[in-house]
Amino acid sequence: MWFFDALASGFQYPTDPARLQWFRVAFATVLTARFALALGQGGWDRLVPGSLSAHLAEQRFGPARARLLTTVYRPALIVRTGAAVALALGLAPRLALLAVLAGAAMELLYLRSPNAVRYTLLTGTALLLAQDLGHGLVIRHGSSTANTWAQCLMIMITTDIYWNSAWHKLRSPQFRSGLYLAQWIHTYTQVREQLPYRRQYAVPGLVRRYAGGLTDRDVRLWRAVAACVIAAEIALPPALLIEQTMPYAVVAGIAMHAAFTCLKARQLITFTGLTLATYLAFAA
Repeated sequence: MWFFDALASGFQYPTDPARLQWFRVAFATVLTARFALALGQGGWDRLVPGSLSAHLAEQRFGPARARLLTTVYRPALIVRTGAAVALALGLAPRLALLAVLAGAAMELLYLRSPNAVRYTLLTGTALLLAQDLGHGLVIRHGSSTANTWAQCLMIMITTDIYWNSAWHKLRSPQFRSGLYLAQWIHTYTQVREQLPYRRQYAVPGLVRRYAGGLTDRDVRLWRAVAACVIAAEIALPPALLIEQTMPYAVVAGIAMHAAFTCLKARQLITFTGLTLATYLAFAA
């Protein structure tokens, strides 16, 4: 398996630089979508004077720092979106990537649950360590050690995300029993018409009709789904590394993330897009 050969050789095992060049394009595309969406639903006016978010920023950072944040906030939204587009097009990719990471890191100052930001910074930092990001829209295939370390780091990040998630699910009796998923779907079915942003969710009507209750049958069904999710998260990283099983692992991963995205479509756009994009790093 090439990954362990790369570790044993001190990351001197040659890989195809195009793997991370394609990831650069995917990473930038996902962040462009995220940044563009952040301009809507109150994002552009988040830190206007007199708003709750501005008041909370002043309480957290003090008047001077909060004023600095509110001053640079809107220009930063524009700059980081432009930088994400430039990164996708391969225009000064390293400089563009630094601007994208800085723009994403800004969200740590005001988001209450910045898990997507942390994942963006992790994968983006791994990409920053690649020596051959490519230029322009040309993807160059070959054999080189320029991106081996960054590619291995990307694999380790994704493996940690999956296995850590599986570990937490295994430790949760409510998730393992299927009760958590059953309750989530049931509650969503009952209140979805009252939700302010219904487009953020995409649970199919068939699921709501036939698995949206809290009967013993529903809970048993979701218990089986929970077991499949845990098994998939454990099995995907090694399966992605094995050439013979990789195509099946990719299909399984896409299906699993598509199901996750139905639960929280907009909130999971970054996690889903970046995680699936890291699959590019699993092949040498």
